[in-house]
Amino acid sequence: MQAVAGRGRRAGAARQGLNGAAARADRAQGPDGTEPSGPCACPNSPQAGPAPATGLRAEGPLRLQFGGERHPPHRGNPACGAGRPARRAAPTQAAQAVDRLIASYRGTTPTDAPILRDRSDVAAYAAYRMPATFEAVRSCLDALREAAPGWAPATHTDIGGGTGAASWAVAGAWDGTRTTVLDWSEPALALGRELAEASGIPGLRSATWERARIGTSPAPAPTDLVTVSYVLKELTAENRAVVVDAAAAAQAVVIVEPGTPDGYDRIIEARDRLIGAGLTVAAPCPHDDACPIERGTDWCHFSARVSRSSLHRQVKGGSLSHEDEKFSYVVATRFPTVPATARVTRKPQIRKGQVLLELCTKDEALQRATVTKRHGPLYRAARDTAWGDAWPPPEDD
Repeated sequence: MQAVAGRGRRAGAARQGLNGAAARADRAQGPDGTEPSGPCACPNSPQAGPAPATGLRAEGPLRLQFGGERHPPHRGNPACGAGRPARRAAPTQAAQAVDRLIASYRGTTPTDAPILRDRSDVAAYAAYRMPATFEAVRSCLDALREAAPGWAPATHTDIGGGTGAASWAVAGAWDGTRTTVLDWSEPALALGRELAEASGIPGLRSATWERARIGTSPAPAPTDLVTVSYVLKELTAENRAVVVDAAAAAQAVVIVEPGTPDGYDRIIEARDRLIGAGLTVAAPCPHDDACPIERGTDWCHFSARVSRSSLHRQVKGGSLSHEDEKFSYVVATRFPTVPATARVTRKPQIRKGQVLLELCTKDEALQRATVTKRHGPLYRAARDTAWGDAWPPPEDD
């Protein structure tokens, strides 16, 4: 129980830290209010290329504070507008960047360039996607910890990690894990590095951030845990295979994709490759057999609750204080685990005196279980069971 409580505190601290990271992006402007027209040596200029300073700092809840500081004076191109106030990026500008990201993520053609092209894209991503990615990966890591409670990774590689949302989830799951984040977007790595350094969490502050072309760069260094979250959709089928095969060299692999029919298809494709490489499935499936869902009729996916900041609501056009992130995933390992006997694959239906559970089981494939008051403690447990949970629930130590 102490170990479970410790994990809960770490996860809560990571969530609180992520929700306490505020981003404030600055941009230089020319004398006429437009972007500078010429190259500039100032490290804060967009024309200067990748710069370690992104103008981000941790303060308050996770909502992007767009706009802000004056461009520091320097000797160089006067077109950069040294000393003039940086142009403020309103929430509407963030919403426009979010719209571009949505179009990229929902498109059907894999990209051949980073989706996160510049600081405005990165800031929009941090407001729009980073909290949801964190919660989805955290849910997957919870399933891994349930299947292997005595295992902890010494090293972790986040392939296509962007601003490091998965790394925050790993830091909330285990102490002392050394993380390396690989991504081909330098602006995303710069933002992630600054948020990590400001987090106060040792595992994040010591993380390594490396630029790499995902799917074509050499395989990453040997590691205990690999996470690949919301990346495969951006790749061609050939590059997806390269990434999954590289990940399969780790002791444990967590792959997450959107909870859509095509996201599920990519997860099944990755699952098959991982099993073919000698790994066994730890979650969500209670077995290594073929998925019992008939392709084209349904798909396996789960849900994670995500808190929304005020800016998050503005850029997404929503009014609720939360949203539910739908995702599909697979966790596979090279060491023995104890998978769930069954997994709840839909939101439980609570009716008068009974709970209906849709289950994927180890021996009987898809099954509906009806738990009534006559089942006593099991009925009370069923009322507290959530979509994606193991069934029956593990007993407390």
